[in-house]
Amino acid sequence: MNQQVKHIVILGGGSAGWLTAGVLAAEHMANDANGIQVTLVESPDIKTVGVGEGTWPSMRTTLQKMGVSETDFIRCCDAAFKQGSKFAAWHTNNVEDAYYHPFSLPAEFSQHNLAMAWQQYREQVRFDHAVSFQSHICDRGLAPKQIATPEYAFVANYGYHLDAGKFAQFLTQHCSEKLGVKHVQANVLEVKSHTNGDIASLITDVAGEIAGDLFIDCSGSRSRLLGEHLGINNINLQHYLFNNTALAVHVPYNNEQENFPSHTLSTGQSSGWTWDIALPSRRGCGYVFSDAHTSLDDAEQVIRSYVAQASSAEYAKQAELKQIKFNPGHKQKFWHNNCVAVGMAAGFIEPLEASALVLVELSAQMISEQLPQNRQVMDIVAARFNDKFSERWQQIVDFLKVHYVLSKRNDSAYWLDNRDDSTIPQSLQDNLNLWRYQSPWHFDATHTESLFSSASYQYVLYGMGFETLKRTHKTQSQAKLMQEAERLFAETSRKSNQVVSQLPTNRELNLKIHQYGFQKI
Repeated sequence: MNQQVKHIVILGGGSAGWLTAGVLAAEHMANDANGIQVTLVESPDIKTVGVGEGTWPSMRTTLQKMGVSETDFIRCCDAAFKQGSKFAAWHTNNVEDAYYHPFSLPAEFSQHNLAMAWQQYREQVRFDHAVSFQSHICDRGLAPKQIATPEYAFVANYGYHLDAGKFAQFLTQHCSEKLGVKHVQANVLEVKSHTNGDIASLITDVAGEIAGDLFIDCSGSRSRLLGEHLGINNINLQHYLFNNTALAVHVPYNNEQENFPSHTLSTGQSSGWTWDIALPSRRGCGYVFSDAHTSLDDAEQVIRSYVAQASSAEYAKQAELKQIKFNPGHKQKFWHNNCVAVGMAAGFIEPLEASALVLVELSAQMISEQLPQNRQVMDIVAARFNDKFSERWQQIVDFLKVHYVLSKRNDSAYWLDNRDDSTIPQSLQDNLNLWRYQSPWHFDATHTESLFSSASYQYVLYGMGFETLKRTHKTQSQAKLMQEAERLFAETSRKSNQVVSQLPTNRELNLKIHQYGFQKI
């Protein structure tokens, strides 16, 4: 029980494995003789899923901590900027009925809640347009920064769109060559345990026995260590979130020089939604749906019809579709004995708000920060980790579900079933009841480091036509807010005009990055 944690063994590569390895190796100096040893074991025969290509702004900090050059990352990973998500045909069955969930907060959000003041103008201006200049940038296909802006700095907050396969290759090289991660390409034949149930070692086909003190399961949905070996079962979430199948496809540009958006486009469909992620070289598109509400043939027709509009009818007919099945849910606990699961080994639900990679980042950060000195205190850290991530999964379920609950679509059983009270978590029902009388704001977050801020809920609620009733009595803060609101709405409009006139298009900036690169901070 007093054995020191000196060697961390990660099973599985891909974005989850290599991001975790990079965060741990950078913080705990794996390239130093006195640091923690990090070994990543990856099967040469298993390809990563590589579909999720959107990140949150947190990825900038993660890459920075790993010592990654943003210029190199963008050049090597076919990466582009993401400033948020646009949702079309979610509120009603009309693609023109759309709104943004941008990454920038509403104007002076820490001091003023503009949602209530905006409601008297709701017929004249959309909420995201009234409170954030970023939605105006996205409307015009502009980048969130200029070539003179230093690496990781910004004019408007951003994350990335990226090629998941190239990203994994880029991280493999960076972690192996610069951070001291030992990369072992081998298949695991057997998992050996100590008498107390802890994992002792992995028996591989070409690298022999690999012993470790802490094992991190990044083996994907198979969950080779936490699930198969240690027997930790899944909690099924399909009762709340119906989608369990995706059809993915790469779509070429008709013109290599055409501009591309700096946001993810999500379009509501009859039994799910399509994603559209723009990279510099191509678009990544797909249809996420519930197989209980549509057939595979009908789903294929939906995505091919979408591709035909995005590219051409000829390409849509012959485009190769990749089918991905998943069981929406997560492990009953994520850290058991000396094994912790990260990425799809911990769980997976539909990628509506690109939460998969941010959960990897947060998992890696907590493991790194709370890394137990020895086995004696590991169970304490594990209990905290399990509590934290059980809460985070519930936050994701609530936030994704609110997109469906607020829809007014009646064109299929899928949308009607999503609004059935029995499929809505009680925590979300309570919040929606509360928000009819007061707009989301800071004290709505009952836990520190909430995944989705009250600003995120505001963008979705008021983008989907939700109405918060005006207070029946006057308050001091309300009177002050009305005085400030006009100024802030005008300031947002002024700033929008200013940045729109100064920022390059997404394509222009991408070409300049490849030609010149950003200046280092």
